[in-house]
Amino acid sequence: MAFGMLLLASCREQQELAYFKDAPRDVETKQSGSFSKGIQTNDLLYIYVESRAPEATVRFNQETNKIAVDGGVVMNPGNNAVSGYLVNNDGDIIFPVLGRIHVVGKTHAQLATEIEQRLVSEGHILDATVTVKLMNFKVSVLGEVSRPGQIVATGERLTIFEALSMVGDLTIFGQRHNVTVVREENGTRVVGELDLTSQEVFESPYYYLHQNDVVYVEPNMKKKRTSDRDPIVLSYISSAVSIVSVAASVFYYYLLSKRL
Repeated sequence: MAFGMLLLASCREQQELAYFKDAPRDVETKQSGSFSKGIQTNDLLYIYVESRAPEATVRFNQETNKIAVDGGVVMNPGNNAVSGYLVNNDGDIIFPVLGRIHVVGKTHAQLATEIEQRLVSEGHILDATVTVKLMNFKVSVLGEVSRPGQIVATGERLTIFEALSMVGDLTIFGQRHNVTVVREENGTRVVGELDLTSQEVFESPYYYLHQNDVVYVEPNMKKKRTSDRDPIVLSYISSAVSIVSVAASVFYYYLLSKRL
């Protein structure tokens, strides 16, 4: 009876540790959700302009334009390092020649198209091709994971499972049913929840993490119960168990010697 109960408890714990255990195998499902809500304030953007006439792009690229644009380019004059365009609190960047551009809410592709069209229509470059990327995509992961900390990812697409793999996965004490995601966008804060054991995680708006998200993995009940106990009391119990064990061993050998 006791063995059966122990076996059931063990199986239950294993199920609680499993990810998306109810997801059907070898079945195609269409992905939903967006992994980006557009450009936000404090984003650091990489913008690169190309043309069949490279000399025409010199003043538009940080790699070749040695003069920092006031309030727009985060770099030192004479420094060849690409440092990016910081989106200010008004949602703008200051781009060489074109000046102030409002970028918040636009996708990277939309901003690239806008810059291309302006460079061509204003006569700066005849065949401009622009690339826009996010340089400082970061997410913080806290709680019951192996290596809590901040993740700085390349690009702008990061799933919850990719983020957890980058911090060494959840510990065995991590609560997988209600992982919390704190998200701040456009001046608002939203707290969401993910159940990593269910296939519904793939449909969640928090499956794709966004810039500056905070992921918190809550400890499970086993860890909470352990942390609630007084460590001094636990040490007393441990000592008592050791004493009883030694006493039992001595008594056993005493009886054994009497028989012999």
